Amino acid sequence: MPSYQIGSAKAEYNAEGFKRRETLITQFKNRFSTYGYEQIRTSTFESYDLYSKLTGTVNKDDMVKVIDSSGKVLVMRPDVTIPITRMVAEGGMPEEELRYFYIQDVFRSTASNGTKESTQAGVECLGNNRPETDAEVIMLAIHNLKELGFSNFKIEIGHAGFFKSLIAPAGLNPSEIEQLQSLIQSKNIVEMVPFLEQLSLTEDLREAMQAIPMLYGTPREVMQQISDKLLNEEMHKNLNNLSEIVDILEDYEVGEHIVLNLGLINNMNYYSDVIFQGFVEQVGHPLLMGGRYNNLGDQYGVHLPAIGFAIEVDLLQDALVHKGQISEVTMAQQLIMTYEKIKQKEAIQTAQFLREDGFPVRIFPESSVVTTNPIDIKITLSEGVNTITTKEGTQTFHNYQALLDILKRNGGR
Repeated sequence: MPSYQIGSAKAEYNAEGFKRRETLITQFKNRFSTYGYEQIRTSTFESYDLYSKLTGTVNKDDMVKVIDSSGKVLVMRPDVTIPITRMVAEGGMPEEELRYFYIQDVFRSTASNGTKESTQAGVECLGNNRPETDAEVIMLAIHNLKELGFSNFKIEIGHAGFFKSLIAPAGLNPSEIEQLQSLIQSKNIVEMVPFLEQLSLTEDLREAMQAIPMLYGTPREVMQQISDKLLNEEMHKNLNNLSEIVDILEDYEVGEHIVLNLGLINNMNYYSDVIFQGFVEQVGHPLLMGGRYNNLGDQYGVHLPAIGFAIEVDLLQDALVHKGQISEVTMAQQLIMTYEKIKQKEAIQTAQFLREDGFPVRIFPESSVVTTNPIDIKITLSEGVNTITTKEGTQTFHNYQALLDILKRNGGR
């Protein structure tokens, strides 16, 4: 049985767990493709300089570092968005929109859990800056969750610009910014009030900082509350941008899944505009996160507007098992064939024909002790008669076509 560790998104799989994982990944690939995304991959090992020279990206202490044979410092892929952005930026501003998806492992080092490996399924849409694209990317995230059978889930939508607009006039040092960010993320008003009182802030700014974490709810509710909390023109622009995106999502008829969270802050500081994360019931961690990052390409010399998101595959699989959407142990149906020695050649040939037709087959001499699942289909080749046992009962067959006919009636390919 697979073991899961909620929060670390790290899972160890036995054969059945791996099958479930591959089924999920296939589903993601198919859905991403229907929105026009093409699969790419990035290198597992990257130059440390690729990340160390960037600002607002992965914490350098979280990177898993290795030394190659020449003494060069490499990092194991801590993020997929950054190498994709670099790849596109090196070719200059694309003439048309680019849509890529990936299914890849990322590696982070944490003080509490050591090295953490997790699988991410994500998309990146590069080359435009339209609210219609933002809404469609969020819709793709929703589409994946709905397709997996989740009904009561929420996509929290915020804007990276709100926090940046708040701290711009405050003159806070990095430590103060980090503490304020943590208090807003946790909606810890009790500790936020004395923290803000010790800072040299205007009364309006202090009140806005205290109010932002509580601006959470349906888009209509939040829009009604926020009007007197907007301090500058930039915050008005941010709110108008969110309003456009929400309006388009209403046209997709997914409004019941949308929550505005203006206190939402992503730990990746390269996000510039809309940001979002997805939650399902009884899982206290977001299963997906994403947003628009219009300025990351600037660090490679190209202004490259882009938006994307990543799904934590291992955490999502755990949520599906927990909700009963997929059974904790999936019994995979197989064809189990036993044969008398005189039928050995026929058994081998029949098994090969079945495998060519896509059936999973295991064959054994009749003297073998075979452990099978209750749902397995059992085929017996003996000198007197060939039989197949399915949910319909036991039937005889005299040739391969007759065997195929029986299998098709019982859900075969």
